[in-house]
Amino acid sequence: MARRAAPGGGQGDPAVRRGVAGQRYPLPGGGSVRLREEYSRGRLWTATVDIGGSVVGYLRAYGQPIRYGYVPRPWPLSHYQTVFATEPGSAEMPSAARPFSDRVVTRLVAAGVQFAPVLLHTGVASPEAHERPYPERFVVPETTARLVTQARSGGGRVIAVGTTAVRALETAATAAGVVTATSGWTELVVTPDRGVRAVDGLLTGFHEPRASHLDLLETVAGRPLLDRMYTEALESRYLWHEFGDVNLILP
Repeated sequence: MARRAAPGGGQGDPAVRRGVAGQRYPLPGGGSVRLREEYSRGRLWTATVDIGGSVVGYLRAYGQPIRYGYVPRPWPLSHYQTVFATEPGSAEMPSAARPFSDRVVTRLVAAGVQFAPVLLHTGVASPEAHERPYPERFVVPETTARLVTQARSGGGRVIAVGTTAVRALETAATAAGVVTATSGWTELVVTPDRGVRAVDGLLTGFHEPRASHLDLLETVAGRPLLDRMYTEALESRYLWHEFGDVNLILP
């Protein structure tokens, strides 16, 4: 991936997101959305959506992926999906898996690397407000739980692809590090005080200075290694965010 500096900004003027309870906004195709109450202060709202059909179908017809300011033009939805994607539901792209292609996965499997799928529908990240992660829907299947537990008990390493995978696996892990099949909504925030129980390392992008993701990275890597990583990233002018560079953390 290209190594060139790029601003980290968000999506448009923050004033566009302001509103008051009861306010109605027209949508393309004759639909509308009415604000109900703030979900997070000054950031997200719960709302009543009237579109006359399924949300997924409506978004396919009229929606546009969230993109950062350094992406020069709208790209097709396929650019925002990873090779592992099977079920729609994320608000933003779980970007750590973007470098994987069918060929890369095949070569890794041929080299003896096992893949175990998890699902976590990513919510809206917030580099502007830096609040804690929102609850997100996740699934850790029985097969994945068994593979992860066997790998750990056999002396192998569990490398998560992205902070989303860490959150899902850690939610499904017991205090002893045994991963069980689990699904639902997770509110877990991984911090150094809590520690990690199932994950030994991860692939992840580079995050904003106050982003809550850094607490998770520090939990896995430790503070000294994390500081060295970001010093190198700044000096080498790595890209941030969805279409930025990815680094492998193996403490």
